[in-house]
Amino acid sequence: MTPMSDVPAIFDRRLVALRRARAAARVGHVMPVLDAAADILLDRLDDTTRRFHRALDLGGRGAVAPRLAARGVEFVVSMDLAPAMAARAGGLPLAADEEWLPFAPGSFDLIVASLSLHVVNDLPGALVQLRRALAPDGLFLASLPGLGALQPLREALSTAEAALRGGIAPRVSPFPELRDLAGLLQRAGFALPVADQDRLDLAWRSPMALVADLRAAGEAAALLARDPRTPPRALFPMAFAELPRAMPLPLLVMTGWAPHESQQKPARPGSATARLADALGVVERKAGERPG
Repeated sequence: MTPMSDVPAIFDRRLVALRRARAAARVGHVMPVLDAAADILLDRLDDTTRRFHRALDLGGRGAVAPRLAARGVEFVVSMDLAPAMAARAGGLPLAADEEWLPFAPGSFDLIVASLSLHVVNDLPGALVQLRRALAPDGLFLASLPGLGALQPLREALSTAEAALRGGIAPRVSPFPELRDLAGLLQRAGFALPVADQDRLDLAWRSPMALVADLRAAGEAAALLARDPRTPPRALFPMAFAELPRAMPLPLLVMTGWAPHESQQKPARPGSATARLADALGVVERKAGERPG
């Protein structure tokens, strides 16, 4: 599977890789946030009795691979766009692109992508490739920042830049909506697709601490449509003057399985052998007949 050629590019993937490489030495500063997000995602493993043996940690940045090992997963590949970030992730390191996966079909029985797929240009194509990399009855778990993430920051920067320059440039990445994700999983060939929402309640000492943490996580915006000019010196002081310290992070969680004959399947339309009315104890009446 190769990425779809007609998908518009939003992110500068070269810049994404560069920023993640620079962040590798500082990512420890944001491990509490990455750990909390990984815990929310991996709690879904408690809902199944399935044992997993070969896992792909996609962009976990040191928060996912150790947790998988603690759960008894014997073999974990930690893949990241930046070699330096892959090297510190905790599993067998591999530098590769989520849009061009280098794995044979059925390579893993578990794939976990914690806060790593939101800067992929071709998310539908990436999901198809991830589904093919799963063995039958393998599980895919992913979390992404949801629509509304960092919205106060986005609005504050836009308002300040409009006042200083008379226009705005995109400075915060766009995020997906929950309603789209289950359909994407189904289109990619996943069985039993589920998309639900959780949240992380976060707060920072100051707005500049928020910016520093985003950079330490390799999450500075890498939009192709970014403004290459140096921001006005007054931009951040003006934008941050009224910015709240508390900023909840909505987390969209995707769950899907590689199809297998043992999985529960929906009943064929018209195949029911009992009436719903009988199951509910409903008494039928003829037209015009009164109760009782």
